[in-house]
Amino acid sequence: MDERRRKGLEKMNEVYGWEMPNIEGDPYFDLTVDHLFGDIWNRPSLSMREKRIMTLTAVTAVGRQDLAEIQVNAALLNGELDETELKDIAVFLTQYLGFPLGSGLNGTVDKVANKRRKAAERGEAEDKKANVNAAVKMSSGRTLDDK
Repeated sequence: MDERRRKGLEKMNEVYGWEMPNIEGDPYFDLTVDHLFGDIWNRPSLSMREKRIMTLTAVTAVGRQDLAEIQVNAALLNGELDETELKDIAVFLTQYLGFPLGSGLNGTVDKVANKRRKAAERGEAEDKKANVNAAVKMSSGRTLDDK
């Protein structure tokens, strides 16, 4: 694995809060890991918190609740934003994006926070395979189980 790929995978793992496997031979995954996470997410001028807020705004604006769920979970996991801050982001974005999109993010925050609370009450860790599959699907359109 070259340095750019290693750096990209490390940042991708930090951004999502789980261990992403290296997938060889998928041009879209290569672009995502090497360029997006290896170069763009590693630029030092914006904090991880600022990048997270911008990403949440973008995925909310295009109505991608599935991607918002990944971002909300990672923001909570990494301690970049807490539940109150995430709910306030939803309220704020509602004013600019409209009620349907803002309320979608609000519902996603509730869903993720409740899921995390219930898992913590049971003393369970998160389903890492489900998290990795979600990220792989987001990056390449397939899951680890796809043949």
